[in-house]
Amino acid sequence: MRDERLPLVRRHAALRCAVGDYSPLGCNATWAYLSATACPAPDLRRDSAALLRALAILKESRVAHLAEMDAFAARRQVEKAAGRRTPRVTDTAALRFPRWPSAAPPSRLGLIAAVANRHSAFQRFPYPDETLSPDIEVRQLAHLHARLEDCAASYLKALGRPDRRAAAELTDTVHGIHSLTRPGYSPLNMYLLPWLRFANLLTYAASAPFAIEQ
Repeated sequence: MRDERLPLVRRHAALRCAVGDYSPLGCNATWAYLSATACPAPDLRRDSAALLRALAILKESRVAHLAEMDAFAARRQVEKAAGRRTPRVTDTAALRFPRWPSAAPPSRLGLIAAVANRHSAFQRFPYPDETLSPDIEVRQLAHLHARLEDCAASYLKALGRPDRRAAAELTDTVHGIHSLTRPGYSPLNMYLLPWLRFANLLTYAASAPFAIEQ
């Protein structure tokens, strides 16, 4: 990726591979975050300097992530020795939810770009057939879908600074979607889990602190 003797298309592909290996926000959302924060002109495929900035941003986050994992492993070793075999739910949240590890607060512009990217995908997600779960009314699914759409639109309209009412609405919507998911295999989960992943990204973006320059 750093070899400026190579064609930009190969270096661009190498960065895509790196994002495939490390994507704390999800692959597409991470790419959108990097594209926005690297400030390419006009895009990463044509800007060698932007490619290097994007790689540096990704590497800095991965270093922070590895440091967090080392600290977690060391803490768990002590806890296991003390008899606590199962980690707390809060201790594993960083492993289960989208988050941008970094020594500094994440970029507001980057998070807005990530949400906008996944919002576009959410609008294209297939809608679940009500026959997949007869105990769930169609209007209940439609209501949650519409609420999540409204939450995303509100976040983007507020440029990443939703008010308390919007944040509370998002929290309630996430709980509503989560309540419809089922443990193990469920046909309905194939539809609801992508909704939930988007909702979790939106929740993180709406609550994350921002870098001073943002």
